[in-house]
Amino acid sequence: MPGGWLRAEQADLASDKILEAAGAAFVERGVSRTGMGDIARYAGCSRGTLYRYFKNRHELHLAFVSRTALDLAARVSHGLDAFDDPAERLVEGIVRSLREVRSTPAAAAWFTPGDSGLAADVSRLSEVVDSLAGAFVARLLGSREDRSSQLRARWLVRVIVSLLTTPGESEAEERELIERFVVPGILADDG
Repeated sequence: MPGGWLRAEQADLASDKILEAAGAAFVERGVSRTGMGDIARYAGCSRGTLYRYFKNRHELHLAFVSRTALDLAARVSHGLDAFDDPAERLVEGIVRSLREVRSTPAAAAWFTPGDSGLAADVSRLSEVVDSLAGAFVARLLGSREDRSSQLRARWLVRVIVSLLTTPGESEAEERELIERFVVPGILADDG
């Protein structure tokens, strides 16, 4: 069909514009207080147009979190290969993740006191978040993709969400908690 690729490209651009608008709305209004009508207003489109791209708020939330997670993961992973020691790489990866989320207003909005429950729910349901964590853990453990590695990845996501929801007193304290309690659990050989 002539021009079919163009329609797909336009749909991607429209989705991106809606997700950008959602991010602005989340920052200004809060995630839980932002409805589909608000996002449509921020995007400059009708609710009907919004629902053409995202069938409901939950689907939009998943798309937003997945896209944001991919963007953050790209920034966090840059330079992690310079750490030869898996423990150091894990600590640095977690600390960088916390720093990146906190410095990205649209991502940080998910971890305010009234919205952190949404972040936890969506992070558990997002296949992208799950696969990113799984890939990170697999890299540390030598590319194993067994049940234990999957559980470690899921636990790592919960630890990061917990630290974002209830931060330590300082980055130094968080780093110490990660070094002393998280790293041994993630890198433990259970075989």
